[in-house]
Amino acid sequence: MTDAPRRDIKNHVLFEIATEVANRVGGIYSVLKSKAQVTTAEYGSTYTLLGPLNRASAAVEVEEIEPKDPAMIKTIKSMNERGVVTLYGRWLIDGAPRVLLFDTKTAYHKLDEWKGDLWSTAGIPSPPDDGETNEAIVFGYLIAWFLGEYVFHEKDRAVVAQFHEWLAGVALPLCKKRRIDVTAIFTTHATLLGRYLCAGSVDFYNNLQYFDCDAEAGKRGIYHRYCIERGAAHSADRKPDGVLPNGLNVKKFSATHEFQNLHQQAKLKINDFVRGHFYGQNDFDLDKTLYLFTAGRYEYRNKGVDMFIESLARLNHQMKSAGSDMTVVAFIIMPAQTQSLTVEALKGQAVIKSLHDTVKSIEEEIGKKIFERALAWHE
Repeated sequence: MTDAPRRDIKNHVLFEIATEVANRVGGIYSVLKSKAQVTTAEYGSTYTLLGPLNRASAAVEVEEIEPKDPAMIKTIKSMNERGVVTLYGRWLIDGAPRVLLFDTKTAYHKLDEWKGDLWSTAGIPSPPDDGETNEAIVFGYLIAWFLGEYVFHEKDRAVVAQFHEWLAGVALPLCKKRRIDVTAIFTTHATLLGRYLCAGSVDFYNNLQYFDCDAEAGKRGIYHRYCIERGAAHSADRKPDGVLPNGLNVKKFSATHEFQNLHQQAKLKINDFVRGHFYGQNDFDLDKTLYLFTAGRYEYRNKGVDMFIESLARLNHQMKSAGSDMTVVAFIIMPAQTQSLTVEALKGQAVIKSLHDTVKSIEEEIGKKIFERALAWHE
């Protein structure tokens, strides 16, 4: 009996799977978009993002093209012939990576069958009334279907698949159970249970070793989602790296002078905003002012706003004790329900704009007179 031929690891194919490919929902969209240019430069046509088809966003974000990879062509053709509608094209962002989007609605007739299979093969339950989980199951089975077909047609190159979050994680245990010849990587940007625990009044870090994860997930009504996430993590082909820090694409800031100019322009705008916001109490020197920012979803503990405010209080105490003449203005930027801008804030901004306009008008008038006098001047 001969061993199966080994695949070419060096020239492997990379698939990245997420529910926010060309589909802005939350932070994963920004993660994918920010690293697409670097990844495409490294992998070229061997890199493809896989996601669900959102026709509204795809219409403006994706340019449809014909695939050239023979295995991709055969796989898409096979799935299309079985009723799955797909869209293959370029995502119109930096790097223009190739994307393959699946219309999950064209496979919902298999939902009950796939839910039963998921329970029997992976022990993952799924309640009938959770639309988000239903979508994750249909998408996951389509991805497993695609990967299985693709590696059948692609005999030579190794295939690596990176899955983002539990919403894209159903395919991981399926790939393992079906022995699909792919190397699977699972990336969670924050665990489900961790999010729920941190959002509540729980001393999370000091009690981390004491939590009964199954029980805690059950109490919060997310046990089935937690099972998908756990199954995805356990089915990955490598141990986790722990906390992987987010990267910064510094190439866009390689022209230092241009970055400095943009920074200066932005700071002038912030200065004007601060002048208006603190109008009437503007007793500090903007040249000796530091601006600090935090931003994210409106989750007080999950996004570290509690820690940010506590650190500001400690910084304020240290600055007072040291007799510092610096001022710190901190911005907490979070989307939340609001009625309108306050009258005081609008009044301050209006006064500053009026002063700007008046001074600019005076500058232009005086400048015109100086220019005319200079033209008429003789020794």
